[in-house]
This record gives sequence, structure tokens and C-alpha cells, in this order.
Amino acid sequence: MIITGIGDESGKSLQAQINAHKELGWNAIELRLVDGVNVSTTAFSDEKFKEVKETLEANNMTVAGFASAIGNWSRPINGDFSVDVNDLKVSAKRMNMLGTKYTRIMSWVETDMAEADIKKEVIRRLKELSKIAESEGIYIAHENCTGWGGHNADNMLALKEEVNSPNFVLLYDIGNVVSHGSDPVEFFNKIRGHFSYIHVKDCVAIPGKSSDKFRYCGEGDARVYEILQKVIKEDGYDGIISIEPHVSAIVHSGEGKEKSDDELKESYITYGRKLHAILDKI
Repeated sequence: MIITGIGDESGKSLQAQINAHKELGWNAIELRLVDGVNVSTTAFSDEKFKEVKETLEANNMTVAGFASAIGNWSRPINGDFSVDVNDLKVSAKRMNMLGTKYTRIMSWVETDMAEADIKKEVIRRLKELSKIAESEGIYIAHENCTGWGGHNADNMLALKEEVNSPNFVLLYDIGNVVSHGSDPVEFFNKIRGHFSYIHVKDCVAIPGKSSDKFRYCGEGDARVYEILQKVIKEDGYDGIISIEPHVSAIVHSGEGKEKSDDELKESYITYGRKLHAILDKI
């Protein structure tokens, strides 16, 4: 099992992120923003990525996954799909340089299109991206977050069935379930056994509504301990578990930009230790 986290919530620079992970005893990291730019986009230059690779190697740090911008909260379903295609091609090249297999994606911001049309377009795009993933030997991992595919467990499972690619897998974010207003137990019971990557987040529920009341793991309503216990003890999960705290920094809302690396690191370390306490109990 690999325990890690999305690095930019622990610091802005890559070295700050690595330092936080090493303090937690982690030798793997999930990469997203480095100095404010997503490493899996064309906006992040090859020259800058070479520096990233060298820094990772100098610190004996591996990369568990990329948290890409493909299909995320900034990209509408009727937007320019070539942006996502190009990002995946760039990501694949960089992932293979690092020996990284997973890149997180979502399924685009919905517009005023009919739901049936949105579903059809999401599946069409994911099939095309999956073919690229197959050719590059990487996996795209769809998270229950932005887009049609993240609405509920049924949609997640429908994507997996209809895309029908060995290189398309599901990423289960425990806290996003509550954040998006769904029941955590019901969601888990449906998605159980169908996911290949876990994000740990926790959130206080607001009945019938979405919530942004994120908390340290084990202190919200996402049933983190209960779910991880079932996943690990009963199901024998031995894959990646990655924290995405959203306690001091939330990328999609811009929260945390004003905070120092020390402030980000402090809350991230606390979060990581709370996860370790849960795992030790399990």
C-alpha cells in the first residue's frame, strides 16, 4: 500500500512539498501544482518539468499519480476537447519519464445541454482519452467530482462499463461524497470493489445540500474510518491512499493562496498524522 497526498496542499514549491512528505515518512507524492502551475498541462514547460524530475530524483521521491486538470471544474463539456487531449499526451510523456501509472481526471462542467447529450459526449471523450492511455501504458482514473460521471455511484459505474477500457479506472474520493450531498454509506456500498485509487477527504454534511465544510479526516461525516476499515480489512485493498485535505488550501476556490509554506505544511502534517492514527487502529 502507498500512503501519500496531493503535494500542493502542503506547500507551493516542490521542495516544500517533498519536505512535508518526508516528515510524514512518505517516499511518494501525488503531483498537481508546482509553483502554482499544474505539471500535467501544456502550460508547464518541458524545461520546468526537467527541474521537477531532477528534484524528485535528488530526494529519492517517487510519484504515485498526477492530479490532472482534464475534465475538471475549469473545463465545460462543450469546450475545446483538444486541450484535454493535448494535456493527456503531455502527461503521458512525463508520467512515463517518472514511472507513474495513474492520472486523475473528471468529466467536465455541465452546461445547458440535455443530460442524455452530456452523458453521450462524456463517454465519447473518455473513450478517446482511454485509447491514448492504452497506447501510452498509463491509467486515467476518474474521480467522483466535477461532471456527469461524478454525480453518484451509478454514473461512475456506468462510465466504467461503457468506456470499457482496461486503462480507464475509478478514483474514489471518500469526502467528495458528503461534499456533494450524497450518503457516504450508500455510495460506498455501490462503488465497493470497483475503484483502483483512493483520495481521503472529510466533510461535515449539510442535509440535502452540497457542503464545503471540510475537516481533518475522522472529524467529519464521511465515515472515513469505517470505510477504510472495510476497504483494507475486508476487501484487501493494497493500492494508493492519497490525502487531499482541503483544510488550509482548496485549489478550485483559490483558498490558501495567501498562506505560507509553513502554514500549509503544519495543517498537512496534522492531517497525515490523523490518517496514520486511523490506519494504525485498523
